[in-house]
Amino acid sequence: MKIKILFTSVGRRVELMQAFRAAADRLGVSLEIWGADMAENAPALLYCDRTVKVCRIRDKEYIPSLISLCEREGINALVPTIDTDLLILSQNKDAFARVGTTVFVAAEDKVAVCRDKRFTADYFNSVGLKSPHPVDDYTKYAAGFPAFIKPKDGSSSIGAHKVENEGELKAYSEQVDDYIVQPFISGTEYTVDVFCDAEGKPIYITPRIREAVRAGEVLKTKIVNDEQIIDEVKALVADFKPAGAITVQLIRDNNSGIDYYIEINPRFGGGAPLSIKAGADSAEALIRVILGERLEYVDCASADGAEFSRFDQSARVLVGKSEIKAIIFDLDDTLYCEKDYVRSGYRAVAKELPNIENAYGKLWSAFEEGHAAIDKVLSDEGVFTPELKERCVSVYRSHIPEIKLCEGVAEMLAALRAKGIKLGIITDGRPEGQRNKIMALGLENMVDEIIVTDELGGAIFRKPCDISFRIMQRKLCLPFESMVYVGDNLTKDLIAPRQLGMRAIWLDNADGVHKASCEYRAVEEKICDICSLRELVK
Repeated sequence: MKIKILFTSVGRRVELMQAFRAAADRLGVSLEIWGADMAENAPALLYCDRTVKVCRIRDKEYIPSLISLCEREGINALVPTIDTDLLILSQNKDAFARVGTTVFVAAEDKVAVCRDKRFTADYFNSVGLKSPHPVDDYTKYAAGFPAFIKPKDGSSSIGAHKVENEGELKAYSEQVDDYIVQPFISGTEYTVDVFCDAEGKPIYITPRIREAVRAGEVLKTKIVNDEQIIDEVKALVADFKPAGAITVQLIRDNNSGIDYYIEINPRFGGGAPLSIKAGADSAEALIRVILGERLEYVDCASADGAEFSRFDQSARVLVGKSEIKAIIFDLDDTLYCEKDYVRSGYRAVAKELPNIENAYGKLWSAFEEGHAAIDKVLSDEGVFTPELKERCVSVYRSHIPEIKLCEGVAEMLAALRAKGIKLGIITDGRPEGQRNKIMALGLENMVDEIIVTDELGGAIFRKPCDISFRIMQRKLCLPFESMVYVGDNLTKDLIAPRQLGMRAIWLDNADGVHKASCEYRAVEEKICDICSLRELVK
């Protein structure tokens, strides 16, 4: 089963996209990650399978466009990643549900409490947790200094300030719009990553000490499975009933040991991947929830005492122009026509079915209609047995195909090599079949390196996994920036090269087996004729 998850406003959430990809690979689940953002150059989009540019969240077309996308593409789940998305998505959960999409966000009334920090403290108190009392008029603040002023609906610590006296408080009140003021609590800061199923039942509760923070996002953190915090958050979750991920922030007073709860963000926090890496794998849990599994609470799932330090890394969102020293090709439907291979395979299978009249024609018709051709023909003819099917499949996969390179490809490869360009092939598929294709096409002597990804250790190394590209780069001893990858399958071919900084070119093969539209992906370069690559290198 393929599942599709849409992440909105993905921005810089690269770690989160990687966590979901890794979880799907471990589970053996076919996952299609969709990323939506206003900016076409948002780095996390490079780590999504399909991307879509959306309008502003406040635009009246924002929700209708997302619902239309979810219905048209069969999106199973929508996961928000920023605060400004939460309220409007919670208000429209039922509309998404009607098209089959589960929105993993809390109920509207709970999100409203989180988005207006004037009400958050009262909510904490209502469930038995302590929270510093806020006021929204600095002239009425009387709880002493230092104090803390921040926007009532802010995020990422933007506009938040510690103030030492009345003069500073007055000055900041003129700079911060729609503010609240509350006592400043001195102590140890914690973030608690919580993951719940769609009904709000907790699966993971992971407290982390915020050892270093920049712009509201943690840089250094330590997992601390503190029983007091876990019990307090269980009480919170029992009433809040979040759907999916939330993060809770608190400060433990160093003198009294009392926990003061500050805010709730009903979404994946920026540091959530750290809890995932420590063992509380909420990405895997969400996938399993989408698949219909009922999960139980796991106590102290993260490794107690694990420490993490985060760092910045650049993603090359636009390749630009540089000297080309190597061109790497996909194989199927890039250098030859894959339908020719299918025809060749069905001709071989037909010889195993002499009692079926026009077996080849029936197999081809079933394929064109989108069926599993061997299964359908054997069933329609009333001769299906597991043994016969297995024999037919084995013949298909092991036959020496009657195929040829696309017109002009051999000459193009020769011309590129004559100019000193190194050539390679990275192809997915069962090794025997792919090697038979390569042999039939005579490619061993036309290129410098060939990698069949399954030979690296199985299907988990197929594109968009980047391991084969890293191996190719090492074999050719060239920087990624001087390498080009050409492939026809938008769903998988161009993702890893772009993440690694390679130039990626989409071959728009109108007759390909994996025809795809670039409607939902920003394609930097597109060609319709593989032989036009000769013009890249003057």
